[in-house]
Amino acid sequence: MMNNEQFGHSTASAQYFLQLAGYLGIPVISWNADNSGLERRASQSTLQLQLAPSIEHQSAAMLSILERYKWHQFSVVTSQIAGHDDFVQAVRERVAEMQDHFKFTILNAIVVTRTSDLMELVNSEARVMLLYATQTEAITILRAAEDLKLTGENYVWVVSQSVIEKKDAHPQFPIGMLGVHFDTSSAALMSEISNAIKIYGYGVEAYVSDPANRGKKLNTQSLSCEDEGRGRWDNGELYLRNVSIEGDLNKPNIEFTADGDLKSAELKIMNLRPSANNKNLVWEEIGVWKSWETQKLDIRDIAWPGNSHAPPQGVPEKFHLKITFLEEAPYINLSPADPVSGKCLMDRGVLCRVAADHEMADIDVGQAHRNGSFYQCCSGFCIDLLEKFAEELGFTYELVRVEDGKWGTLENGKWNGLIADLVNRKTDMVLTSLMINTEREAVVDFSEPFMETGIAIVVAKRTGIISPTAFLEPFDTASWMLVGIVAIQAATFMIFLFEWLSPSGYDMKLYLQNTNVTPYRFSLFRTYWLVWAVLFQAAVHVDSPRGFTSRFMTNVWALFAVVFLAIYTANLAAFMITREEFHEFTGLNDSRLVHPYSHKPSFKFGTIPYSHTDSTINKYFKEMHYYMKQHNKSSVADGVADVLSGSLDAFIYDGTVLDYLVAQDEDCRLMTVGSWYAMTGYGLAFSRNSKYVQMFNKRLLEFRANGDLERLRRYWMTGTCRPGKQEHKSSDPLALEQFLSAFLLLMAGILLAALLLLLEHVYFKYIRKRIAKKDGGHCCALISLSMGKSLTFRGAVYEATEILKKHRCNDPICDTHLWKVKHELDMTRLRVRQLEKALDKHGIKTPQLRLASSSDLLNHHHLKERPPLLGNLSLAASAQDLYRW
Repeated sequence: MMNNEQFGHSTASAQYFLQLAGYLGIPVISWNADNSGLERRASQSTLQLQLAPSIEHQSAAMLSILERYKWHQFSVVTSQIAGHDDFVQAVRERVAEMQDHFKFTILNAIVVTRTSDLMELVNSEARVMLLYATQTEAITILRAAEDLKLTGENYVWVVSQSVIEKKDAHPQFPIGMLGVHFDTSSAALMSEISNAIKIYGYGVEAYVSDPANRGKKLNTQSLSCEDEGRGRWDNGELYLRNVSIEGDLNKPNIEFTADGDLKSAELKIMNLRPSANNKNLVWEEIGVWKSWETQKLDIRDIAWPGNSHAPPQGVPEKFHLKITFLEEAPYINLSPADPVSGKCLMDRGVLCRVAADHEMADIDVGQAHRNGSFYQCCSGFCIDLLEKFAEELGFTYELVRVEDGKWGTLENGKWNGLIADLVNRKTDMVLTSLMINTEREAVVDFSEPFMETGIAIVVAKRTGIISPTAFLEPFDTASWMLVGIVAIQAATFMIFLFEWLSPSGYDMKLYLQNTNVTPYRFSLFRTYWLVWAVLFQAAVHVDSPRGFTSRFMTNVWALFAVVFLAIYTANLAAFMITREEFHEFTGLNDSRLVHPYSHKPSFKFGTIPYSHTDSTINKYFKEMHYYMKQHNKSSVADGVADVLSGSLDAFIYDGTVLDYLVAQDEDCRLMTVGSWYAMTGYGLAFSRNSKYVQMFNKRLLEFRANGDLERLRRYWMTGTCRPGKQEHKSSDPLALEQFLSAFLLLMAGILLAALLLLLEHVYFKYIRKRIAKKDGGHCCALISLSMGKSLTFRGAVYEATEILKKHRCNDPICDTHLWKVKHELDMTRLRVRQLEKALDKHGIKTPQLRLASSSDLLNHHHLKERPPLLGNLSLAASAQDLYRW
């Protein structure tokens, strides 16, 4: 079967024949069937043997040429010739097989239907092209390529056998083209007929020799178009694929793969060069490609495109870009260069100009590099990304800081900052953490985003308990009221009441009437002291009740105190552990931010003017934007520092930048809160309709696919603050803020005690005298005893006795006077008892006298004289008077 390229892609007859043969099960031994237009992967035929080199062989030979001259990147150009999809697929499979030892990059694969399709080659900056088409179609394609300046000394076209055809070169073909070729003439076909007959004969012999086929006949009588018979020749395979025929001298045997292709093929490498008389161009054989050899390719001298003496580089020639930036960690960091050499160290990035264009006039560049006001070192995520772009695309660049230091927003109808430089075409590209939004996209072109981001809020964590009432936090207000007002008062009055009513308890009247009874120190205030001491488990002296009921009530209160203290201590321990408090905003649309004046006091928060965040807030939150103006900062570092110092409650900016600063905080006091708002991404910005957009986009997608972007992100976005560090800080020693409330409580207690001291002086000086006049020995006496002074004379005497027992006088004269007083007192008591006995002998009953209080005796002016008592001793105002006497 002979197929010339003159049929082009209109080969319906050939396809119909091959598909019909495959349907009927008839094997086909073909010659050069690939160029007939049969797309074999779409064919039903599984019984076809190909005697000529296949598309897979041609693609492998073409890639061997690219590998020989280290052309790593190329484009595939095909016409609509039948089988063009097979060619592209064969190239991709071969590229995948060679990835281990030679890395190819397919820039694009173009099916040319009109000449404008070749613009993709211009945009991709391709320099090496693989062409698969008919000769006629190749002429049209190369004429359009010449118009687009895709031919010349920097461009290499490697073509398939179908383009070369009969070695007659068309004048439209550019000099220096390379191609693969095998003979498709009639003479070559005739030489292969003998091989085809051998294949058929050996196949029949193998079929007959197989014992499994004994009795079967090789005929097609069962095939019928009138539905008689089975309609398919089941015995048609004939074992053809297993045939091995001896080939030419120094060539391997003719054998076939499972797909019916030759296992070993030979192709000629052709080069388009001037003829001997230089009148026309001819295809000249310069080498050979043999699939069975280790070094498959053998090439002699080549005439290169444009009559050049050296092979093209295969990549775009270096071009220069002016790139504008604005610093922002971690994307671009600025640091001074080496003052001696004027260069940046390896870990400090590349030189970038921070001075404006007009400042560079008449300045020596060498001196300017050493001056930090003209040049500094740029490093960061974007600089590493730029270096990868420069390495892959092969360009040089100059980094220049934007003059006005603004990101780019509409101001009075005009763009400022980075966007203005692109709109006015003062720069080729902007590379920094520039956020993509609809307003910017309307005037400049953005690449694919290299990182996602949004608007976030950063706040500072306040460590510890700052509230002065922190010791009250274990219980709520209702619980404290229940304990302080109900529980303590109820327990106090119940204990005192049970003690007063108990038969074995405290009897006030008996105490007042019986002079020989030792005073029992129990009162309402002493009951309060008992209740408080038991509640707080204080190791102090208390006066316990005598009655069984009151003692049982005291034990019940003690049980309550145990439970209360256990709960309080447990909760207090939890509250006193180091805690981290912060302003929990839900996001940018939090009502406390959207309506700042609705919260008293208003939160203080800001952002960077003329940034994407600022313009977004101005667009959607007018009230918030107006309020924030007073708190806005000129840089992110200033805003974060103010958040840490407490000057700002929150700072609003790009999420990834704030996340980086949070990670860099060694104390781990910063954190971002709420959800991100207005999600977008960072992109490379170009002037409108820039030819570089597609070029950078393609590389950017490759960086994302192979993990380069992720590696850069992990390297630059990590910091010293990690989640585990906060867990460790929970066991740190308590700071002053944690127990400041205890000091405040002590101070408040001291002030309250001072107030009580003042009230005590007022009581003894003014109130006690009036109470003593009305004292009946009941409630007022109880209160007086609780305050430490008895209202009765007997009580005063008892108090004086107690004082005398404890008194120790260091002065001999004082001690002599004290002994004299005690002796006189004893003699007086002895004389009184003698008189009482004498009266009893004479039948005279001893008079019962009620001893009035000292105040009554002193204040009864109607008495003309005071009754003598204990010799010359008069009733004094208190026990202290008795003691002093």
